[in-house]
Amino acid sequence: MVTSDQRRRQLAREKYERQQQRRAEARQKSRKRLAVIGAAVAVVVAALVGLVAGGVFDKDKKDEAADPAATPSAPASAAPTPQQSPSPAMAIDAKAKYTFGLKTSAGDVTFEMDAAKTPQTVNSFKSLADKKFFDNTKCHRLTTGGIFVLQCGDPEGTGRGGPGYTIADENLDALGKPNATGQVVYPAGTVAMANTGQPGTGGSQFFLVYKDSPLPPSYTPFGKIDAAGLKVLEEVAKAGVADGGQDGAPKTPVTIEKGTVTQN
Repeated sequence: MVTSDQRRRQLAREKYERQQQRRAEARQKSRKRLAVIGAAVAVVVAALVGLVAGGVFDKDKKDEAADPAATPSAPASAAPTPQQSPSPAMAIDAKAKYTFGLKTSAGDVTFEMDAAKTPQTVNSFKSLADKKFFDNTKCHRLTTGGIFVLQCGDPEGTGRGGPGYTIADENLDALGKPNATGQVVYPAGTVAMANTGQPGTGGSQFFLVYKDSPLPPSYTPFGKIDAAGLKVLEEVAKAGVADGGQDGAPKTPVTIEKGTVTQN
């Protein structure tokens, strides 16, 4: 006959065996779930690798780089210009100062350039002006919010044209050290090179600052606008952007009728 003590031990043993069986079944279910999840992850990773290899993500990046409006950190930008010809040979006095005179449909804008600080830029603009490159070209872009500039120098008038070559960046530390957000102030009256936001991508496009503007120190500052020219720009800015926005073609059309560079 089974004593009460033996019965208790038997019940305890049966309870322990049931617990062990349930734990084993739980571990087996957990392994199955992990196996299913692992297989799903592998499928997703394989799909992502295929997309990258196929250039899907690269296309998005290329589209963004090609569209200046897609890069708000470089609002005074110009579309890339393929390297088609070498930049002009140095043909200026690198110690002299030069004046760029723009006769425009909105009024005359004149600014001084210091070849000692930006020899490559001044040399390129002198070469282009001598070839009448800027004559009868539109200033295609006005910004009236965040930054305050009028952008010119594109023979196509679209923001995507250039001279067929690029020049090196110069004088980038002239406006001081960047602040906590990586920007410096381009003072009203500054003339600077437009580019894609990437180093060494300047061509013929430039922007005229009519009001202090915060920008990264990535755009070669190479000129200072005279007082009369600054007033012309301020009047153009007052009329605003053609579509009523803050970035686009100026409502008051500005055409460079003639651009000349002379040595002082």
